[in-house]
Amino acid sequence: MVDCPICGKSVKEVNINGHIDSGCEKYLEEDSPPATQNGDQSKPEKVAAFFQTPAAKRTLSSAGTNGPSASSPAPGRNAAKPSPASANAAKRSFESRDGGSVEEAASSITKKYKTANFANAAPLAERMRPKALDEVCGQELVGPSGVLRGLIEQDRVPSMILWGGPGTGKTTIARLIAHTAGTRFVKINSTSSGVAECKKLFAEARNELGLTGRKTIIFCDEIHRFSKSQQDVFLGPVEAGQVTLIGATTENPSFKVVNALLSRCRTFTLSKLEDEDVITILKRALKAESSTYAPSPLIDDDLLKYLSAFADGDARTALNLLELAMDLSQRPSITKDEIKKSLTQTLVYDRAGDQHYDTISAFHKSVRGSDADAALYYLARMLQSGEDPLYIARRMIVIASEDVGLADNSLLSLATAAYAAAEKIGMPECRINLAHCAVALSLAPKSTRAYRGLGAAMKALREPGVAGLPVPVHLRNAPTRLMKEMGYGKEYKYNPDFAGGKVAQEYLPEQLQTRRFLEEWDLGTELDSELQYEQG
Repeated sequence: MVDCPICGKSVKEVNINGHIDSGCEKYLEEDSPPATQNGDQSKPEKVAAFFQTPAAKRTLSSAGTNGPSASSPAPGRNAAKPSPASANAAKRSFESRDGGSVEEAASSITKKYKTANFANAAPLAERMRPKALDEVCGQELVGPSGVLRGLIEQDRVPSMILWGGPGTGKTTIARLIAHTAGTRFVKINSTSSGVAECKKLFAEARNELGLTGRKTIIFCDEIHRFSKSQQDVFLGPVEAGQVTLIGATTENPSFKVVNALLSRCRTFTLSKLEDEDVITILKRALKAESSTYAPSPLIDDDLLKYLSAFADGDARTALNLLELAMDLSQRPSITKDEIKKSLTQTLVYDRAGDQHYDTISAFHKSVRGSDADAALYYLARMLQSGEDPLYIARRMIVIASEDVGLADNSLLSLATAAYAAAEKIGMPECRINLAHCAVALSLAPKSTRAYRGLGAAMKALREPGVAGLPVPVHLRNAPTRLMKEMGYGKEYKYNPDFAGGKVAQEYLPEQLQTRRFLEEWDLGTELDSELQYEQG
């Protein structure tokens, strides 16, 4: 019989390998060891030292020697030093019930408390991240019949770019993809991760795939902040399938992600959350935090609608506002109106992103459509969000010529004056000058004759041979004697010398003399089917 080196139980020597292979469950010998051939049952069998546990070795050693012998070390420094066997025995005496040591149990408890502390310190928006795809609100992509949901369930997750506004669930969806697919998940941020770190992650992912067959998903938040050279690092590993890249961006990928990487990824657009979706998220959070915050009648459906409207489709902003509202509701004698005043509205406007261009575009088109109310709304929205007033003034100078044009030539001077006023006065007073100009441009008659005429001439230049047509000889300048001898400007008729300035003279090259670029009408001739016109 021998003692199993793993579980310490008695097993026949011939069965020790099978016992270990079975997970220490088979070939156990609960009875006393069988008698030897001489009938002596008091002496244990001699077994190889390899299969003996430290305890068994100590037992055999003590049985063979009843006291100090000639071969025993003399008392002294070496005798006082504990043997490895005794050290193991001391360590085993502190083992816990589940087989782990006290040190391991303490480490496990410490790790558990650290995780709990990190979770408690996280804001409400982080704690309320959905744990399953079915909990994601407002995104049909991961809904029951969503395209992305189908790819995830079929384990065919491609490299992708998630494009959507803040708080729409880009990071959450990336984490759920990794969790559902059972892959390794690594998160990097473009503001803190460089090329060297990315290459190290690629090497680790390649080794992981080769050794275990498990894929690695690299989630890159704010991928639009990566430079072109940094984005190029992903090309090889993504194309080879060594990693699955999920990039998240609030900017238009067509402008912010290099074409080579964009062609290797699928782009999914996350829609802006509706107010109903945000309210659902807030109610779920309110229920989850019921054990932390005492119920308050101030946090009702009316306040949730108020927070949802403030969030403007941003779930993170809504949850942060809810957390602040729950904190404020615990104060005595506070009212709902005071809570609303304490909350800060977060305007969805980025001076360097899509909102910057979308809002100025809406302002321009409102002025063009003679809707002064809409023009004032977008003007106020840009100014309140910190937009540069000179940027708005420059756009109105363009509007004065592009849209008002020949219908009222004085508007160009007004727009230029508005720019000078904004430059000299600055905010907040110059907002009045900008409003003055914006309303005047909106109410003014419109003419795009000059703008359309220039567009027609530019279009003609793209025709073969038009851009290089020679200037008529009589229109050419003749600053030198040689040019005069060649006839430059010889037959030119100086218009002010003739009555009414009218002369028979051609100004276009011969091939374009029948072309007309400036149309006779100020605006177009198409009819909008949604408007009712008077029958003439």
